[in-house]
Amino acid sequence: MAVYYAQTFNFLSQQLQRVFQTIDAESCPLTFNFHMHTVYSDGRLEPEEAIEQAISIGLRGLAITDHHTIGGYRAAQRYLAQWQLHHPDLENCVPHLWSGVEINAGLLDTEVHILAYAFDPQHARMQPYLQRRTATGEAYCAASIISAIHEAGGLAVLAHPARYKRSPFDLIAAANQLGIDGVETYYAYNNPHPWRPSPKETQQVRALAQQYHLLNTCGTDTHGRSLLQRL
Repeated sequence: MAVYYAQTFNFLSQQLQRVFQTIDAESCPLTFNFHMHTVYSDGRLEPEEAIEQAISIGLRGLAITDHHTIGGYRAAQRYLAQWQLHHPDLENCVPHLWSGVEINAGLLDTEVHILAYAFDPQHARMQPYLQRRTATGEAYCAASIISAIHEAGGLAVLAHPARYKRSPFDLIAAANQLGIDGVETYYAYNNPHPWRPSPKETQQVRALAQQYHLLNTCGTDTHGRSLLQRL
């Protein structure tokens, strides 16, 4: 059984990696969205509402990335399965839902957020990061978190790299040394309406991703009632 789960999540991780290789400034929020929060952490959306909106928008794929919990992902997973059963004629309208979580981590004496995707939620190494609170000690270090995500078959991404006290130039270089897979390149730092990636920060982060051969991701970081906005 353990081998089966490992093979399954390795496949999902490879599938998502191929998707990340296609991400550009137009991908989010109408085609993909890899950063959102529900009532299971600090968001206002019920997981079922997130799925309904994803279907209505026409998303091809998404990840619910609540802080230190997969409760929202599990609820959304159940709802999506039921929706598919009741709408067998709309199979092409069903977005792919990957496992996701946002984890607080220490990097260069700075607290950053690391997004984990397509990992096995049952893997032992991930359990310290799914307890609805920030890990402590060695488990809090970015190196430990990235290692745990990889052991669980997932991908590790540095969230909103230009939002911290330390420069994205420093943080991305350090994260790259630890084996990070990607960076959240397309992010709206000033919550514009309509949502769009911040031009200056996007240019900087995209250049760094290219320099270090990292994957690019995008997400609205929704905390409010719409997947098309952050707040």
